[in-house]
Amino acid sequence: MADRDITRRSLFGTGAALGAGALLAEAAPSAAASGAAPSTADVVVVGAGFAGLTAARELTRAGASVVVLEARDRVGGRAYNHELGGGVISEAGATFVGPTQDHVLNLAAETGVATFPTYDTGNDVYVSGSGRQTYSDTGPTGSAPPDPLLLPDLTTVITRLDQMSTEVPVDAPWTAPKAEEYDRQSLGSWLAANTVNPDFAALAAAATRPIFGAEPRELSLLYVLYYIAASGNETTPGTFERNFDTRDGAQMWRFAGGSQLICQRIADSLGDRLVLNAPVRRISQSGTGVVVTADGVTVSAKQVVVAIPPALAGRIDYQPLLPFQRDQLTQRFGQGTLSKVAAVYPEPFWRTAGLTGQAISTDGPISATFDDSPPEGGPGVVFGFVGGDRARGFAQLSAADRQAAVLDQLSGFFGPAALSPTGYLETQWAAEQWTRGCPVALAPPGLLVSYGEWIRRPIGRIHWAGTETSTYWAGYMDGAVRSGERAAREVLDAL
Repeated sequence: MADRDITRRSLFGTGAALGAGALLAEAAPSAAASGAAPSTADVVVVGAGFAGLTAARELTRAGASVVVLEARDRVGGRAYNHELGGGVISEAGATFVGPTQDHVLNLAAETGVATFPTYDTGNDVYVSGSGRQTYSDTGPTGSAPPDPLLLPDLTTVITRLDQMSTEVPVDAPWTAPKAEEYDRQSLGSWLAANTVNPDFAALAAAATRPIFGAEPRELSLLYVLYYIAASGNETTPGTFERNFDTRDGAQMWRFAGGSQLICQRIADSLGDRLVLNAPVRRISQSGTGVVVTADGVTVSAKQVVVAIPPALAGRIDYQPLLPFQRDQLTQRFGQGTLSKVAAVYPEPFWRTAGLTGQAISTDGPISATFDDSPPEGGPGVVFGFVGGDRARGFAQLSAADRQAAVLDQLSGFFGPAALSPTGYLETQWAAEQWTRGCPVALAPPGLLVSYGEWIRRPIGRIHWAGTETSTYWAGYMDGAVRSGERAAREVLDAL
């Protein structure tokens, strides 16, 4: 999920590190250039998240000269490790990886970052208006709660969405046979017309808030079907279940040392070719090259890769103006609304109670939680996702009220010990200047059919990367890596 500035950004960049007697140290910035950046290069890469760093890595390996310009004082984008002390980190942004996410797994292996299983021993917790229940994710519903009142709708909806997604090409969902029909309605309106129990809407929202940072009404049905189809690879069809499952799903593994460590190791190899604290303000292109102007540095190059979220890419001044279709796309393709909250304890006490640390709730600010403890087991860290309407309401509370609401909800999930953390963390990714939302950009009804073809279409010497531009695993680290690889291939073909 998400990344880390978090989100996927200063651990919980704008959030306070409050709580229960402990202030947690901020993560140290990633390695920056030690000297002056080159003023010329073959390629400028805008953004040092997974997408931009992957593009830079591929280009330099192919012999091209590269300068990477990053607005923040660190690398990683929506991936951010928050130091808890003693070498222990909590992932404030992108955290998990799973089967079929081969590209980020390969990159981790090549940079020497190992994986370990997400803690998944015991039962999950489900809290709804009807009360609290525990269940095993080894059952037929996987990580979804086996609520008998909702089970008929759950089975029907997931089966139908999975089947409908097979009609949607991952590289051009706007060309699907029923693209206009699917894109004129939201997921919310489709669910209202295709479910029996009205309470199912609350469970659906508990899934879309962590996955998209959005309510079902905010999401084009076509976009959701594309997202499902993209949750696989070239040989394995995507499924909705793979997005929310831990066992055999997108939350199956974590990275030892945190996901940002992969980015930090790539950054170290770039040396002076990486410039931090350098937000790009203007990109000018001509028949002979591009000039990229950032705070404190200007670089002339042959090509440029813009590897930042669409909403941020749309705020750069382009000379000459981009085609209006690209601008209309970025005006409408805004980021999800997602905050990440975490509580730290001396040990993961929920494990001794036979719980995985995973919970789903249709009530309260948190929609889903996960065990974020280090592989050795201590300290205990549990984090939760606050998304969509819940995140917007959460942001209006005082810091003290936000913390109290989170701890109260965690105690309902895992018991009274949750009320006494040694540390509390939160990151409001939508408030982060160089993120403006998480975990992914959202396509409302009508966007993909009208402007989808401009998501990754190069414009002259400008190429687009970022997880939103990927054909597989958009919104995830794997999608970001894939997009960086694709952009690098485009650039090499153009050089």
